[in-house]
Parts: sequence; C-alpha cells; structure tokens
Amino acid sequence: MILLANIKDVAKLAGLSVGTVSRVLNNRGYISEETKNKVHEAMQQLNYVPNELAKSIFRQYTKTIGVMVPFVTHPYFGMIVQYLEHYASKMNYKIILCNSYFERDKELEYFRILKGYKVDGIILCSRNMDIHDEIQEGPPIVSIDRILSNEIPYVSSDNYQGGLLATTHLIEKGCKKIAHICGSPTLHMTANLRSNAFEETCRKNGVEPIVVATNEDQFSSMTYYNNIQKLFQKHPDVDGIFASSDIIAAQVIQIAAKEGRRIPEDLKLVGFDDVNIAALTAPPLTTIHQPIKQLCKYAFELLLDEIKGEIVPMCTILPVNLIERSST
Repeated sequence: MILLANIKDVAKLAGLSVGTVSRVLNNRGYISEETKNKVHEAMQQLNYVPNELAKSIFRQYTKTIGVMVPFVTHPYFGMIVQYLEHYASKMNYKIILCNSYFERDKELEYFRILKGYKVDGIILCSRNMDIHDEIQEGPPIVSIDRILSNEIPYVSSDNYQGGLLATTHLIEKGCKKIAHICGSPTLHMTANLRSNAFEETCRKNGVEPIVVATNEDQFSSMTYYNNIQKLFQKHPDVDGIFASSDIIAAQVIQIAAKEGRRIPEDLKLVGFDDVNIAALTAPPLTTIHQPIKQLCKYAFELLLDEIKGEIVPMCTILPVNLIERSST
C-alpha cells in the first residue's frame, strides 16, 4: 500500500512548522522566497499535491464566511454575531453560524463542514486553545479575543487597560477592600489581562487584591451566585467589586439587594463589556465599554484582506473606556 504524504510530512522535511507550510500553500501573509523554496522542494520530493490547492484552481469565491462562537445566547457573543452579520451583509457576504458549546470536537467538526462548504474565510471565537494545528490547512482565519497561534491574526480589546480603568475608578471612589470576580485562570485568554491589571493596580495603591475565580461551566450557564455569596461571607467588609463581565455584575446587584447591601453606598461595582444589560440593571451599571462593533468591523476587514492574499497584522488591539453610571 502506498502512503500519501500530508502537510505534516512536508513541514518535517522542510524543517518548518505546519502553520508556515499552510501559509505558503494558501498565500497568506508575508513569506520569504527562501521559505517558499523550502516548501516547494519538499513538496516535489514527496510528490505532495494539497487537496485545497488543487481545488483552488477551479474555485470561485462563495461570498460566505463561517462564524464560530462558543455560546450564541451569551450577550457578548450575541452582539458579535449581530455585528459580523451586519458587516458581511454590507459587503454582500452571508455568514454560516456555528455554536460550539466549548466542545473541541464540535469545533473541529464545524471547521471541516465549513471547509466542505468552501467558505472564503472563518472568524473564530474559540475557547479551545489546542485546535490551531488542526485548522492550519484551510481557508483564512481571524480570531476575536483569542490567541490561537502566532500565525492566526486576532483582534481584541485592550483588556489590561480595562482592568486598570476599573480598579483605579474604585480606588478613586474611596474603596479600601476590593474584589475581582474573573473567569477561569487556567485558560490562556486575553481577558486574563484584566486580572493582571487589577492585582498590579491594587498593590501599587496599597490595597490587598481579592481574586475570585470562576469556571467554564459557570460561563456557559451564566450562573455565579455561589461565588458571590461565598465572597460576601468570607469578606463581609468588601466595599468594591470589579466583575469581569456585566452578567456577573448584574448577579452581584441581585445578591447585594437580598443581603441589604446598598449600591453604591455600601458597595461600589464595575462590570466589563457594556452589553445591553448594563444600562437596565437597578442601579444602572458602571462598566468598561468594549468596542464590540469596531472589533467586528476590524475582524471582517482583516479577513477580507487575508482572502485577497494581502499581508495583515497578527495583532490588533482596540482601546476601551469606562462608562460611569449609578453603581459607583
């Protein structure tokens, strides 16, 4: 039986990463002539003909892009889908929406399906960091808020600046004992920079930081009541909370009301995202505004440039700002 060479064999023979070989085959980003020659020589030695490259000879643009999110009913990702569809429609593109529920196998299955539909590109909001080797050979990809590899461009808000603004605001409002309720610290997420900024800003101002970590199950269920109740039990004198999402902050407001903690008189609160719920809570929520519309605009424009074979920046960071409402 004759075994056919694959892209990993080409990468090994050329002494390059699978991602670099994929970029050569798909003409994505800047590649030196020396690197291109190494890939082509390895391909010749192995008699390797990539399926996607062979198909591209006959391929026409389908004017469709794949959009993959972990949880479409979450307000943040719901807004991402809304704005991506908006910008796609303006450019006469259609989107194919994939909802992965954090499941690695489902994300890879959707990726294969999108390749089968010959989408022109994919915008990925994956929460699985170990899938980049599996998705290198295929259409161009742009990631939002996720650093999947150094070969996949990503767009993100300035999470560190957001954490700095939120923490500084609480300190300037007179808070002496401040807690931060964050996501899972075990995940390599750009959102982790919010926690870094919180701890560093607290210590610079002589405040001992309190960090309450949550997990992925809570993110999907959007339920943080136990964490908040334990925080109040362990630190009854906490007078400031920086919540890593407006969903968490809204639940802080609910539990504080049940316990008779007045906001902002007894407890000052800052959220993150500035999704629709932030202005609807009682009191309305002070929060860090993420430019979600602009994030989606840049992500879509980057993807179009990649589809055209143009060089694109690997990292695009957009500024955030603090929206002060009645919770502080």
